[in-house]
Amino acid sequence: MNIKHHLDEASLLSYAAGSMSQSMALVAACHLSMCPQCQERAQKSEAIGGVLLDSLAPAALNENSLDQVMAMLDYEPSVDIAVPKRISSKRAGADQTDLPFPLGEYIDGSLDSIAWKRIVPGVYCYDLPCKSERGGVSRLLRIAPGKSMLPHSHDGNELTLILRGSFSDEIGRFTVGDIADLDSEIEHQPLVDSDEDCICLIATDAPLRFSTLLGKIVQPMTGF
Repeated sequence: MNIKHHLDEASLLSYAAGSMSQSMALVAACHLSMCPQCQERAQKSEAIGGVLLDSLAPAALNENSLDQVMAMLDYEPSVDIAVPKRISSKRAGADQTDLPFPLGEYIDGSLDSIAWKRIVPGVYCYDLPCKSERGGVSRLLRIAPGKSMLPHSHDGNELTLILRGSFSDEIGRFTVGDIADLDSEIEHQPLVDSDEDCICLIATDAPLRFSTLLGKIVQPMTGF
């Protein structure tokens, strides 16, 4: 696997700090499970974070801190509290499917066993139950050879990981394992240039900003 496009430093630091949304963290973890170079960079980011924590001066505690902690141990909340999950990029044993290990927690089987939903001819999606901020989406996208997305930019950030096939856009060519780490400064129109369907794992933290009238018309129907 010849990975040429990687996570940028800001995204790696956000992932290492656990401050990414669940949807963005899923895409980042899947890329890390496929990319030794970004694994090494992420480990360095985590080490830097640990050093920074060690350098912080300890906070002063008041005299009844221990009593407060003990009282909290006896407290039983009346509702379930959702705890954000730190998505791991590490494999647990051999993986016999074409799914990155972190994605296997959301999908049974392989990419071929997914119940795809057609958006338009040649474009299919599968929505994932991951949280995104400000109306973003988290989904798998399958696009037929020769098809392209409508030109768009972003109101927020977008992570797109190639799982099968390839596409080209204004940034370059993306093949299996490559990740497009985009922000609001980028406008592009991905075109599938492989002989097979291109399957991508996508997360956005805000709706896309389409630059054509057609894009704006179909946006409510596509969920982007």
